Amino acid sequence: MSIRWVLTDEQWAKMEPHCLGKPSDPGRSGTDNRRFVEAVLWIARTGSPWRDLPPEFGKWNTVFKRFRDWVKADVFQRLFDAVSEQPDMEYAMVDATIVKVHRHGQGAKGGLRAKP
Repeated sequence: MSIRWVLTDEQWAKMEPHCLGKPSDPGRSGTDNRRFVEAVLWIARTGSPWRDLPPEFGKWNTVFKRFRDWVKADVFQRLFDAVSEQPDMEYAMVDATIVKVHRHGQGAKGGLRAKP
């Protein structure tokens, strides 16, 4: 199974400077940040538990521990801010036909009953 990247190279270029660690750092903090971010996106996209993370992303427990470290360091907020300069409003819509209001909340006969 090959990894299918979700992030474009342009998005990754904006995110990379905000990641923790670098490849020359020892331990899990600097090894392949893009693969790690893609692993987190895979978990978010599929809703799967960490234990079901495909082995191409690395050991699930190592990825999870690194995820916890990044959450504590607010790295994901920085990554989100880096790529959300020009938001794509494709999914931002409200459809009033699905919002149900109780008949008493529609301004029915009788008006306000509360006295000022």
